[in-house]
Amino acid sequence: MKVLVVGGGGREHALTWAIARSARRPRVFVAPGNPGVEPIATRVPIAAGDAAALLEFVRRESIDLTVVGPEQPLVAGLADRFADAGLAVFGPAREAARLEGSKAFAKEIMAAAGVPTARHETFESLEPALARAREASLPVVVKADGLAAGKGVVIARERTELMDAVGGMLSGRAFGEAGRRVVLEEFLEGREASVLVITDGERLVVLPAARDHKRVGDGDTGPNTGGMGAYAPVPDVSDALVADVREHVFGPVLAELRARDITYRGCLYAGLMLTSGGPKVLEFNCRFGDPETQAVLPLLDADLLDLLDGSARGDLGGWPPVLPARGASVCVVLASKGYPGDHETGLPIAGLDDAALEESVILFHAGTKREGGRIETAGGRVLNVTGTGATHAEARARAYAAASRIRFDGVQYRRDIAAGVE
Repeated sequence: MKVLVVGGGGREHALTWAIARSARRPRVFVAPGNPGVEPIATRVPIAAGDAAALLEFVRRESIDLTVVGPEQPLVAGLADRFADAGLAVFGPAREAARLEGSKAFAKEIMAAAGVPTARHETFESLEPALARAREASLPVVVKADGLAAGKGVVIARERTELMDAVGGMLSGRAFGEAGRRVVLEEFLEGREASVLVITDGERLVVLPAARDHKRVGDGDTGPNTGGMGAYAPVPDVSDALVADVREHVFGPVLAELRARDITYRGCLYAGLMLTSGGPKVLEFNCRFGDPETQAVLPLLDADLLDLLDGSARGDLGGWPPVLPARGASVCVVLASKGYPGDHETGLPIAGLDDAALEESVILFHAGTKREGGRIETAGGRVLNVTGTGATHAEARARAYAAASRIRFDGVQYRRDIAAGVE
């Protein structure tokens, strides 16, 4: 079997790693991939957003399944292009991907489906939004409606911060067109959790829950990032809570989409806030989370390729409703100095071979490139170091032992991922 994974980050490296372990012994290609996938897959020099080139490659190479990692190609309609050509693709069509591509659309679907979420208002004009911001009770969450690489959310605790966030987004200064419409919503108290399901449009399989650490600094300080680490499973996400979310979040959302003649096939991610009144949805993503995927996939005692293929072909019959976690994992993100702001790239990375020698550790490349005979930094989030073990403490110790062996100028990472979790 031939499989193409689309994307070049840590999530795609993790997907490639898991797919390559399938009992089907697939031949795996990655477009464009990164140096980390080279021992297990063939890299293809095609950008994730180049739909025409990807389609031509899949036809030429007789690829059996294409797995789309990033959200941008899905929101742009890559899965539609493949489906129209009669090709198997894992990932939702454009209309279904609007659950991530538009915060306002996601809120509309949740309201129609009766899914618990924060109270909210949507604005497209600056003055009405500023007027609401002047009178709103703080804190207020300000969200860019469109895609903003995981950074389009501001938790405004001061009035000036709120006004600046609204003005920056609606003016286009902050996130361009992605912020031309904003959602203002109430701030929810509780602990966050990420739950991912694989669905064929009707049936769904729940993966082990994970917890992401979004802020750049220890103790959840500093600006939001694309994610500085994650762990799985989450002790305070019980079996009963998973069943509740499956029945009252994912099921109704898929049903509402079907009622609108939208079939969702792929991975659907719900970012939840576990409040005193029960779980509420913060956001939906139309793909695997990053870095949650790097924490979750090493714990699955299942053939991921079989699962993804079943979803893409509309047949998840025979799969259990929930896949259990085998042990625990902790993923630590190594980032460039200055991230999530401006950062330098092209810096040589040392210690990768030493880190890989640590027991039960997997290194997923996120923002790296090969330059001659060495690996260099090529992005804000550079490497994902995942440790596994029987307990979170064991997994955490392994992840940090490996992380300490990796060196590049200005490397930064949080020291408190999964601290105290058991």
